Amino acid sequence: MPDQSVTRSRLHFGPKNWLFLAAAVAALGAGYWLLHEGSTTAAPILLVLGYCVFFPVGLAL
Repeated sequence: MPDQSVTRSRLHFGPKNWLFLAAAVAALGAGYWLLHEGSTTAAPILLVLGYCVFFPVGLAL
Protein backbone atom coordinates (compact mmCIF):
# COMPACT_ATOMS: atom_id res chain seq x y z
CA MET A 1 0.00 0.00 0.00
CA PRO A 2 1.47 3.39 -0.99
CA ASP A 3 2.29 5.91 1.69
CA GLN A 4 -0.54 8.45 1.78
CA SER A 5 1.23 10.93 4.03
CA VAL A 6 2.55 12.75 0.95
CA THR A 7 -0.26 13.93 -1.29
CA ARG A 8 0.55 15.72 -4.50
CA SER A 9 -1.85 17.86 -6.43
CA ARG A 10 -2.29 17.36 -10.15
CA LEU A 11 -2.78 21.09 -10.64
CA HIS A 12 0.47 22.94 -11.12
CA PHE A 13 -0.31 26.62 -11.37
CA GLY A 14 2.48 28.74 -12.76
CA PRO A 15 2.79 32.47 -13.34
CA LYS A 16 0.85 32.30 -16.63
CA ASN A 17 -2.10 30.65 -14.89
CA TRP A 18 -2.21 33.29 -12.18
CA LEU A 19 -1.90 36.06 -14.78
CA PHE A 20 -4.92 34.82 -16.75
CA LEU A 21 -6.95 34.19 -13.60
CA ALA A 22 -6.15 37.71 -12.37
CA ALA A 23 -7.21 39.07 -15.77
CA ALA A 24 -10.45 37.11 -15.45
CA VAL A 25 -11.16 38.59 -12.01
CA ALA A 26 -10.34 42.09 -13.27
CA ALA A 27 -12.52 41.69 -16.38
CA LEU A 28 -15.41 40.30 -14.34
CA GLY A 29 -15.15 43.03 -11.73
CA ALA A 30 -15.04 45.75 -14.37
CA GLY A 31 -17.84 44.08 -16.32
CA TYR A 32 -20.16 43.89 -13.34
CA TRP A 33 -19.31 47.46 -12.34
CA LEU A 34 -20.08 48.69 -15.86
CA LEU A 35 -23.29 46.66 -15.84
CA HIS A 36 -24.28 48.41 -12.64
CA GLU A 37 -23.51 51.75 -14.27
CA GLY A 38 -25.83 50.94 -17.18
CA SER A 39 -23.38 50.01 -19.91
CA THR A 40 -24.98 47.80 -22.54
CA THR A 41 -21.93 47.32 -24.76
CA ALA A 42 -18.70 47.15 -22.76
CA ALA A 43 -20.10 45.21 -19.79
CA PRO A 44 -21.24 42.13 -21.74
CA ILE A 45 -17.98 42.08 -23.70
CA LEU A 46 -15.91 42.11 -20.51
CA LEU A 47 -18.11 39.48 -18.86
CA VAL A 48 -17.84 37.15 -21.86
CA LEU A 49 -14.07 37.67 -21.99
CA GLY A 50 -13.76 36.94 -18.28
CA TYR A 51 -15.96 33.84 -18.21
CA CYS A 52 -15.32 32.36 -21.67
CA VAL A 53 -11.72 33.32 -22.42
CA PHE A 54 -9.55 34.33 -19.45
CA PHE A 55 -10.92 31.92 -16.85
CA PRO A 56 -10.76 28.75 -18.99
CA VAL A 57 -7.33 29.66 -20.37
CA GLY A 58 -6.09 30.29 -16.83
CA LEU A 59 -7.19 26.80 -15.83
CA ALA A 60 -6.03 25.04 -19.00
CA LEU A 61 -2.44 26.31 -19.24
